Amino acid sequence: MASHLIQGRRVDLPVEVRDAAAGAATYLVRADAARAVIAYSGLDVTEILPGKALCTLVFAEYKDSDLGAYHEFGVVFWVRPPEAGPPPRRSARAGVLDIRESGSAAFVHWLPVDQTFTLEAGREIWGFPKELADIDVRQTSPYKRCVLRKDGRLVLDLLIRPGVPLPNAGLPALEAFAHRDGGTRRTGWGVRASGVRARPGGALIRLGNHPIAKELSELGLPKRALATMTAAHVSMSFGEAF
Repeated sequence: MASHLIQGRRVDLPVEVRDAAAGAATYLVRADAARAVIAYSGLDVTEILPGKALCTLVFAEYKDSDLGAYHEFGVVFWVRPPEAGPPPRRSARAGVLDIRESGSAAFVHWLPVDQTFTLEAGREIWGFPKELADIDVRQTSPYKRCVLRKDGRLVLDLLIRPGVPLPNAGLPALEAFAHRDGGTRRTGWGVRASGVRARPGGALIRLGNHPIAKELSELGLPKRALATMTAAHVSMSFGEAF
């Protein structure tokens, strides 16, 4: 069993998240703008439509995990792994590319957290771009909300209105990419979720004056979300990065 020593404490892999609550808003953004944002990674975004890529903003309240209790926010782009080859040629008439059939994976561009242990563990074990931030996650009200501040400046205020109930979900094995200290790493992870609700649109976002807010504005935000999702209970398992 692989293990890592973080702040004098041994963390065994896989790392388990036993209970979390999460919300996510996915946006259709310009592919050229998304490519410019993640150019440092050497990866290419998946064009879900000609000239369009997907950016997902996700927030979570980790209630019970091997890394403790904490809040987290993520800026994620859907990308093509190097071995996936060139993207399929598509015309505007071909419709939306099914992200599940495109060979795509999640690229974690930014992942602020509000606790130092998960910060160090995320960086050391998986190379995730974790930073400390002030993250106010509100999951108990009918509307799910995340207010994110970094260095005393507002990054964003994201409000999600839950949609219709969906069946409990156990997703197939997923991969997440991250780039840190000049190298790109990939991590396998599994997810199960219950209390899931989803809908088209459903998000209200307000951007602040932080540089990340400016980056999001260059992607075309604020705009109507393509889709939103909330989950009352999420469990996850994270393996070794390679």
